[in-house]
Amino acid sequence: MSEEPRPTAPQRSAVLDTAHDGEIRGALGSIPHWESDRPRPWSRKLLTLAAIMGPGLIVMVGDNDAGGVSTYAQAGQNYGPSLLWVLVLCIPTLIVAQEMVVRLGAVTGVGHARLIKERFGNFWAAFSVGDLFLLNFLTLVTEFIGVDLGLRYFGITPLASVPIVAIGLLAMVATGNFQRWERFMFVFIVTSLLMFPLAALSHPSAGPVFNGLVTPSVKGGFTSTSVLFIIAVVGTTIAPWQLFFQQSNVIDKRITTRWLKYELADTSIGAVLTTAGAGALMVATAFAFSHSSFAGQFGSGLTVAEGLSRRAGSASGAIFAVVLVNASVIGASAVTLSTSYALGDSFGLKHSLHRSVRDAKGFYLSFAAMIAVAAGIVLIPGAPLGLMTTGVQVLAGVLLPSAIVFLLLLCNDAEVLGPWVNSARQNVAATIIVSVLVLLSLILTVTTVFPQLPLGPFTLSVTVLGGAGLGWMGVMARRRRGTDPERERAVTGDRQVWRMPPLSTLKPPVWSRGQRIGMLALRGYLVLAVVLLAVKIGQLAVAR
Repeated sequence: MSEEPRPTAPQRSAVLDTAHDGEIRGALGSIPHWESDRPRPWSRKLLTLAAIMGPGLIVMVGDNDAGGVSTYAQAGQNYGPSLLWVLVLCIPTLIVAQEMVVRLGAVTGVGHARLIKERFGNFWAAFSVGDLFLLNFLTLVTEFIGVDLGLRYFGITPLASVPIVAIGLLAMVATGNFQRWERFMFVFIVTSLLMFPLAALSHPSAGPVFNGLVTPSVKGGFTSTSVLFIIAVVGTTIAPWQLFFQQSNVIDKRITTRWLKYELADTSIGAVLTTAGAGALMVATAFAFSHSSFAGQFGSGLTVAEGLSRRAGSASGAIFAVVLVNASVIGASAVTLSTSYALGDSFGLKHSLHRSVRDAKGFYLSFAAMIAVAAGIVLIPGAPLGLMTTGVQVLAGVLLPSAIVFLLLLCNDAEVLGPWVNSARQNVAATIIVSVLVLLSLILTVTTVFPQLPLGPFTLSVTVLGGAGLGWMGVMARRRRGTDPERERAVTGDRQVWRMPPLSTLKPPVWSRGQRIGMLALRGYLVLAVVLLAVKIGQLAVAR
C-alpha cells in the first residue's frame, strides 16, 4: 500500500502504551501508519480488510470455548435442533455489544478497565478488574478441563496433555511479535471450521434444521429446566471478558477510527461464523444421538466424543475431541490476555504483544502465572472442578450487569467519544439488548443460587422491574452527555480526525441524584450477589 498520507489535525493522544502506536501488523498483511482510508478499489479494500481482521474473529471464535462447545453439544443432545432459533437471535446481540467495544477502542486508545477507573472511580475499577480476574481464572480452569477431556479421548493422560498445552500457550504469546501471535490464532480459527464437517457426518435432515432456525419452540415444551437452559445458551453468547479483550486487542493492533468500518466487518463476520459453528455442534449431536440411548443423557465433552464415535463413526468422535481441545486453546489464550490487558491498564504497566518479555515483564508474568496456576489445579487429584464450573456460571452473571451498563454509559460519554457517541437509534437498540442480557443474567444467577425458587413468578417480577430499569438506563445514558456547550461542540466535531484527548484533560462526570441512586442500587445488587454466591459455594463444598 503506497498511497500518499492524508494530513490530519494534530492532537495529543490518550494512548497509555507507546507500543500501541504505529503501523498495523496483522496475520494477513500490514498497513503503514500513514496510510489513508480514502476511496479505493475493491481489491485494495479486500487487502485492507484482510490486514485488519483478527480481533473480531478471535473474540467471537474464542466465545465458542470449552464451556461453549459443551453447552451447544448438550443443547443438541437434550433438545435436538429445536434451540437453533436462539442462536439466530444471538447474532445481533453480539454485533451490537461488540460494536460499542470496537468504537471505544478505536476512538480512545485506552482499555476498558482504565476507562471504568477514570470515569466511574476506584471502587468500580477495583470491583470490575477483581471480579474479571476471578472469573477469568475460573474460566481458564474450565479450558484446561476441556484440554484434558479432549486429549483423553486419544489416550493422553492429563499429566502429559495439560502441561504441554500450557507450555504451548506461553510460547505462542511470549514471542514479542503481535503478528506472529495472531497467525497462531488464525491456525486455531481455521481448525475450528471442523465443526461443519462434523455436522455433515451426522447426516442431518433439512426440514428439522429449518424449523429449528425459524420456529421459537423447545423439544418437550417450555419448562423451568428448558427456559434456564435457553438462558444459559444466551449467557454463553457474550461474556464480560469479551468486552475487555476486544477493546484492548483493537488498541494493541493499532486500529484507529480510520479503519473502524473494517474492524466492524471483522466483528460481524466473526459473529456469524461463531453462531454458525455453535449451530453445527447442535446439529451434530441432535441427529447423531436422535432416537438412541444417548439422547438427553449429556455427561461431559469426553462422553459426547465417545458417543459420536459409536453413533456416527470414529471420525466424528475424533473431530469432536479435536474441536474441544482447539476451542479450549483459543479460549485460554483470549481469556488470559483479557486479564493481562486489564491489569496493565489498571496499574499503568506496559501491556502489548508488540513488546518482548524483557520489555513488558508484568504483562507476560501475569499471563504465565494464571496459566501455570490454572493448569496446576486441574492436575490436583480431587480438586473441586465442579464447584469451579458453577462459579464460572454465576460469576459471569454477577459481572455482566455492571460491565454492560458501563459499556452503554461510556458510549454516551461525550468527553470520551466526542462525535462518536451513540446515536438515538443506537441507544434504542443497545438499551433493549443490554436490558435483556442483564435480566437473563439476573435470572440465571438467582435461580442457580436458589434452585427451588419458582421460575414463573420470579421471572415475571424481574421483567417488570427490568422494564423500569430499561427506561432508567436510557435516560441515564442520555444524561451522561450533559448540556455543557463544549461537550455539545465535541459531539458534533469532525469524526474523521477526532480521538479522545489524554485522560488527565477530561472533565470529570457529573452525576444527578437519580443517577447516583441507580449506581448505588447496582452496587447493592452486586454486593448481595457476591454474598449469595459465597453462601452457595459453601453449601456445595459442605455437600461434597
